Amino acid sequence: MAGSPSSGSGGDNLDALREALRLTPNNVPLRQHLADSLLSAGRAAEAEKEYREALAQAPDHPALQLGLARAFHAQGKNSHALALIESLTKSANAPARAFVLHARLLAGVGEVEQAVIQYKRGVEKDASAADLEFATRLGIEADEEESEVFEGKLRAGWEPEPESSKVEVERPKITFADVGGMDALKEEIRLKIIHPLTHADLYKAYGKAIGGGILMYGPPGCGKTHLARATAGEIKAGFIAVGINDVLDMWIGNSERNLHELFEQARRHRPCVLFFDEVDALGASRADMRQSAGRHLINQFLAEFDGVKSSNEGILILGATNAPWHLDSAFRRPGRFDRILFVPPPDAAARAAVLRLQLRGKPAEDADFDSLAKKTDGFSGADLKAVVDLAIENKLREAMKSGVPTPLRTKDLAQAISALKPTTREWFATARNYALYANQGGAYDEVLKYLKV
Repeated sequence: MAGSPSSGSGGDNLDALREALRLTPNNVPLRQHLADSLLSAGRAAEAEKEYREALAQAPDHPALQLGLARAFHAQGKNSHALALIESLTKSANAPARAFVLHARLLAGVGEVEQAVIQYKRGVEKDASAADLEFATRLGIEADEEESEVFEGKLRAGWEPEPESSKVEVERPKITFADVGGMDALKEEIRLKIIHPLTHADLYKAYGKAIGGGILMYGPPGCGKTHLARATAGEIKAGFIAVGINDVLDMWIGNSERNLHELFEQARRHRPCVLFFDEVDALGASRADMRQSAGRHLINQFLAEFDGVKSSNEGILILGATNAPWHLDSAFRRPGRFDRILFVPPPDAAARAAVLRLQLRGKPAEDADFDSLAKKTDGFSGADLKAVVDLAIENKLREAMKSGVPTPLRTKDLAQAISALKPTTREWFATARNYALYANQGGAYDEVLKYLKV
C-alpha cells in the first residue's frame, strides 16, 4: 500500500527480519540488525522495543546500549538517553559515536564545555564519528582570536539571535470522556482546575485564585499527556505542550528567554493549560548540578511560576514526570506544584475502557473486554495500544495470505497480549526504592499503596 510504513523493499526487509526472529528469537545480532533498520527508517519507538529485547539477553553490549540511547534521543526522551549514555561512556569499550551523542545531549542542557570535551574524545577515538556542522556550533573549529570563553563555556564569536517561541497553541477537541478510567485523577483536576473556571464567582468569594499547578508522575505510557490535553478540551482552553527541546538551548541565556516566552504566550491566550512534559529535565534538583546555567534556568522557572512580573491568573500549569525524585523540592511548595498526583497503570475497568477506545472505528466483533482486561494486569495505556497494533498486524498478515479481511476477535487480542509484557515493571522497581527509603513527607505513599507494600 503506497505510503504505509511497511511499503516497498524497506518494509519487505523488515518483515523478513521479523519472520527470521520469530524462528530464532534469541538471535541477538539479528535483533540488533532489525532495531538498527527500524531506527534508520524513522521508527524509533519500535526500535526502542527491539533494543530492549536484545539487551535483556546481552545487557553489557555497548552497540545495543548506544542504539537504545539513539532511539531515546530520536523520540525526545533526552533524560533517558543522557542517563544511559553517561554510563556507557564510562566503560572502556564505549563506541566513539557514544561520545558524540553524549556531546549532543550535554549541549542540549547547556553544558557546552563538557560537550566539547566529549566530542573531542569521540573523534580522537574514531575520526569517522566527526560531525563538522555540530563541531562548528560548539565552536571547536573557531579561531582562538574569534572565539570567547564565557562562564566556563566555549562558543564561537557569532551568536544567533534567540528565536521567538514556535510552540503552537492547540485547541484540543478531546475531553475526559475520551480518557479511559482515571476517575480519581479527573476529580482532583476538576477541583483544582476546572471548577475554579466554571464557578469563578464562588472561588473569588473565598479569595481563591484561578490557576495553579498539578504535577503528575508515574510510569511512562500511562496517559499523563493525554489527560493534560483532555483537561484543556474539557474547559475549552488553549493548550501548549512544552518539551525540553522547546526550552533548552546551548547558548547562554537563551533557555531562560525561551521559557519566559512560553509563559508569555500562555498569558496571551488565557485561559490556557501550559503542559511541561519531562519537567524533571527542566527543574532538576539544584543540589545535583555542577553548572550554573542549569541553576539559572530553575530560578527563572520558579520566578515565572510565581508570576513575579506578570500575573498567572487563568494559567493552569501541568507537569508530567517519570522521575519526581529528581525534581527540585522548591517546585513542590504551595502555589507551585502543590498537588502531586500519582498516575498508575490503569485498573481492570480502565483497561477495558482503553481497549474499547483503541478499537473504536476498527473492525472488531464480539470482543470480551472484561476478560482481556484481566489478562493485562500492569499494562500501561501505551502497552494496550501496542496490543491492538500487534493484533491488527497479525490480522493483516492473515488477510494478505487469504485475500479475505476478517474482524478482530477476543482470541486475536488475547494472542497479542501473550506476546507482550508490561513495560511498567522497570519503573516500579526504581520507584519502590524511593518510596521505601526517600519518602519524606509521604510524597510516594500512593506508590506503596499501589504495590501493597
